[in-house]
Amino acid sequence: MIAVCAMVISYSASAQYDPAFRFGIKAGANLSNINGSNDLSLSQGGNAFNFKDNDNRSLGFVGGVFFRFGRTFYIQPEVLLSQKGGKFNVFQDGVQNSDNKVDVRFSNLDVPVLFGVRVAKFFRVNVGPMASLQMSSNGKINDTFNAVTGDNSNAEFKNRLAFGYQAGVGVDFGRLSLDVRYEGNFTDVAKINFDNATTASQFGKKGNLFQATLGFAIL
Repeated sequence: MIAVCAMVISYSASAQYDPAFRFGIKAGANLSNINGSNDLSLSQGGNAFNFKDNDNRSLGFVGGVFFRFGRTFYIQPEVLLSQKGGKFNVFQDGVQNSDNKVDVRFSNLDVPVLFGVRVAKFFRVNVGPMASLQMSSNGKINDTFNAVTGDNSNAEFKNRLAFGYQAGVGVDFGRLSLDVRYEGNFTDVAKINFDNATTASQFGKKGNLFQATLGFAIL
């Protein structure tokens, strides 16, 4: 009986939690992809190579901290470690096999700044700009280009810093929050310059993802 009363009191206190400032932690998952309006074709040594977008999305972790200033109208900056990626199909002389698939993965430091409005106390709508700094990658794009254009292709990864946006909805219940968002990029997240191919000299793609996170307000 005592335990039940304690749970009811804790539940009520959490439901009434509604400060003008929140600081908390959050974690969840990304479903990401990298694509563009044009495919890339390379010719090297008489062989034709085509890199085409793959619709399959990569699953990655996202987590970090958030700050929220305001109640009905609010600003919410965040600092997140975000795993992103995408997949490409590689065709050699028009033929694809199981070895000609590239699974690209990045670890990024994301800083979105969201502007939002809360509806009916629990429901939120928010949108805002984001800066994304690439911390590391699995090098698959570079390795593939080097294999296609030769070891002396001087393939070099560009655009470690990308700019984009996030938009989505959220639900608050006390200290807990659930957010679902879409993320897009204004600038290329994957861009490589190389100088040993005869029909192309640059490769650039933008990223996008769907994100779901669960947050807990410490303050």
